Amino acid sequence: MRILLLSWEYPPHVVGGLGRHVGALARALADAGHEVHVVTRDLPDAPEVRDAIEDGVHVVRIPEAPPVIGFDQLVAWVLAFNNRIQAVAGRLLREHEFDVIHAHDWLVGYAAAGLKETWDVPVVATVHATEYGRHQGWLPGPMNKLIHQVEWWLTYEARRVIVCSAYMRSELEQIFALPPEKLDIVPNGVDIRDFVVAPEDAAATRASLTGPRTRMILFAGRLEYEKGVQTLLAALQEVRERVGPTRLFVAGVGTYSEELRREVRRRKLQRHVRFTGVLADHELRLHFGAADVAVVPSIYEPFGLVAVEAMACGTPVVVGDTGGLREIVSDGSGLSFTPQEPAELADALVRVLTDRDLAEDLVARGHARARDRYDWGAVARRTVEVYAQARREEAALRGTEDREPLRPVLRAAPILELDEAG
Repeated sequence: MRILLLSWEYPPHVVGGLGRHVGALARALADAGHEVHVVTRDLPDAPEVRDAIEDGVHVVRIPEAPPVIGFDQLVAWVLAFNNRIQAVAGRLLREHEFDVIHAHDWLVGYAAAGLKETWDVPVVATVHATEYGRHQGWLPGPMNKLIHQVEWWLTYEARRVIVCSAYMRSELEQIFALPPEKLDIVPNGVDIRDFVVAPEDAAATRASLTGPRTRMILFAGRLEYEKGVQTLLAALQEVRERVGPTRLFVAGVGTYSEELRREVRRRKLQRHVRFTGVLADHELRLHFGAADVAVVPSIYEPFGLVAVEAMACGTPVVVGDTGGLREIVSDGSGLSFTPQEPAELADALVRVLTDRDLAEDLVARGHARARDRYDWGAVARRTVEVYAQARREEAALRGTEDREPLRPVLRAAPILELDEAG
């Protein structure tokens, strides 16, 4: 197939799991013999060539159009970005006949819908998370309501909708009133070969970060409220009292960063918590290899790729019992706790940090789970099956009937009738 991927982030620019997902999926599709084109945004740290082949993938990076709009003006930025991505992707569609357009999340929704309308190419959309879920069912302001509506619009425009877990399928059925037969579950993946950490490298990293008697806990991810780092901070002192010297490393950035730093100061944990910022892939894997345990304390988590990556590195994991995380550790490959319950989290961490047999069992089970269930080759094959189904459905629809006009549907859609509480 000839595939066009649209994404607002792509390696080396990775903000969260979405960027890593799109990069790995594109490479896996190319490795399977498909012709893959990615249109994404340009950044100063991206490769100098804006139109290049990277790991067998055709990548076009779009510079921002003048006048440059800051990302803090999110709506204006998204509209400007979609204008540029639609123009550049349209040029590719003039030059090549594509089988499918694969849009990743609402930030490329406008461009995907416009390209489908113009070029009659089926759209497959992956919804990595929802605004409704990120805010635990509350849409506090106009921005949140807008994002929620664009997410719904993208799922309407898409011929098929991919989600990463059964939890996300249920969420989209509920909040967007999507028919179950339109949704496909395709999990995120890891390439186990990329996560091999040599024991001597892990030991050297550990020695550079903590003392020989200090336990090491690692969190990696975006610093947002729904990621639950505040629960981990609340549990840390109890863990220290029960197991001795313990240091927490927090890898990532986000809008909740300053609030978390204030919480560290309030709890007088400055000597025991280190904010590393974003770690490059290799450094992150060394940190996983060095850590005694990785924690994913999310309140809301559609999938939880970082837990699978920790397992692939041979690190035991403790996760919030929610969303896709629950499915990842369902076979006993990790421990779980009730989100926002620091005492439960502390108990789970103490168990891992004091029971060597348990920790070794979690490592063995976790590595096997990552290898057997989340291989990128299998993920790519399943994604291609979804593409083929989207093509068949689009061809059948266009050959037998006209598509229902969009405007009346938008006016009638109950999801857009939101009160002040969302």
